[in-house]
Amino acid sequence: MTGFFLVLGVAAGALLAYRQGLPAVVEALFGAGELMLVVLPLVVIAVLMAAYAQALIPRDLAERWLGRGAGLKGIGLATLAGAVTPGGPFMAFPLVLGLRGVGASLPICTTYLTAWSVLGIQRVLIWELPFFGLDFVVLRLLVSLPLPLIAGLLTQWLTEPDGV
Repeated sequence: MTGFFLVLGVAAGALLAYRQGLPAVVEALFGAGELMLVVLPLVVIAVLMAAYAQALIPRDLAERWLGRGAGLKGIGLATLAGAVTPGGPFMAFPLVLGLRGVGASLPICTTYLTAWSVLGIQRVLIWELPFFGLDFVVLRLLVSLPLPLIAGLLTQWLTEPDGV
């Protein structure tokens, strides 16, 4: 996968150089460097957070609350946790990776990521309410509320046909 993006990046750079010249490529590289300076600390913190989660959460506890046998209580917990987790994918994805490492099931992780993406409280408070107003936000949340449950149960059905 890395090779694909490397080839894609080189091709985009070559196209940029062809269409707009070498100064445009240099400007784009400086822009990428600035973005890396912003994003890299977030990635490092998120990866550390995932490692800490793996080290701090006992495997038997994670398996009981988030593993194959967690059932609907695990899906409910994942929905709640996903809804209240702040930050972007730089935080949520490594956290899920860490939870998978200590025994969280795929349906629970799918539920968490779905809840994080459609029910995120911080996004609702910071972006949606000011831009769209209360009526729209309440309606969107009501419509979106069953999505994490559906995603978790569908993932469970597709990956664990013997049930949880």
